[in-house]
Amino acid sequence: MEYVTLNNGVKMPIIGFGVYQITDMAECERIVGEAINAGYRSFDTSSAYFNEEAVGRAIAKSGVPREEFFITTKLWVQDASYQAAKGAYQASLDRLGLDYLDLYLIHQPFGDYYGAWHAMEELYEDGNVRAIGVSNFDDARLADLIINNKVVPVLNQVETHPFFQQKIAIETMKKYGVQIESWGPFAQGGKNIFVNPTLVEIAEAHGKSVGQVVLRWHIQRGVVVIPKSTNPNRMKQNLDVFDFELTNEDIEKISALDLGHSELIDYLQASPAEMLNSLKVHD
Repeated sequence: MEYVTLNNGVKMPIIGFGVYQITDMAECERIVGEAINAGYRSFDTSSAYFNEEAVGRAIAKSGVPREEFFITTKLWVQDASYQAAKGAYQASLDRLGLDYLDLYLIHQPFGDYYGAWHAMEELYEDGNVRAIGVSNFDDARLADLIINNKVVPVLNQVETHPFFQQKIAIETMKKYGVQIESWGPFAQGGKNIFVNPTLVEIAEAHGKSVGQVVLRWHIQRGVVVIPKSTNPNRMKQNLDVFDFELTNEDIEKISALDLGHSELIDYLQASPAEMLNSLKVHD
C-alpha cells in the first residue's frame, strides 16, 4: 500500500474502501469483512449511509488492531451547526463502536457548516479525531472556509474520474495544501466507463483491467480513491495497481476524455441545495 501524508502529518492509505449505498446491515458487515480480508484498512462511511454500525461490527470482528485502520465518517447537513455537530460526532462514534475517528468530514457544503467546522476544530484539538476535512466543497467555498478559520481542512472529497477530472479544483487544493479524494472514481459506472475504447486500449497494453487503469491514473495524479465492490476478487484486483505505471501518452489520452463538468450533480445550482437540505438521517 502507498500512503499520502496529510497537511497535519497524518498518513492515509491512497486506496480505501467506500460503502455508499450498502444499506443492508448484514450485507454491509459481510462486505466490509471481506474487504478487510482482501487487505483494505481504510474505510469511508457517513451518518447518511445508515451503515456505520455494520462497518464498526466488521472492524471489531476482524481481529485487526484498531491502529491499523483509517476510518472516515461524515457529518450530514441536518447536523451542520456547532451544537449539533458535537452530538453527531459522538453518535457516529457510538454507532461505529470506536474511541476516536481518523478523519471526520463535513459531508455537504450546506447549512451552518461554519458552526460545524468550529466544533470539529475543537474535536481535533482535543484529540478526538486525528484529522478533519470537507466533502463536495467547490473552490470558492473551500477557499473561504480556509481563509476565515484556524484549521485548514486536510482533505476535500469530491467527484472526480476520467470524465470529470477537476483540473482547476486540484490546483486550488494544492495551493492550500488540501488533499483531494475521489468519490465515484469509476464515475459510478456511467458513460460506459468499463468499455470505453480509450481505456480498454490502455488496459490491454498493460495487461490490466479498465478498473485497474482508472485507479492507477488517479494514484499517479496523487488522488486518494475509495472504490466500492461487493465481489471479493474485484476487491483484490482494485488493490493490485502498484506494479505498473501509465505512460505520459496514456495520461494524455485519458486527459482527452474530460468533459469539464459533472453529469451527476452541479453544486453551483439551487436544486442540489434544496434536495440535500430536505434529506433527514438518523432522526
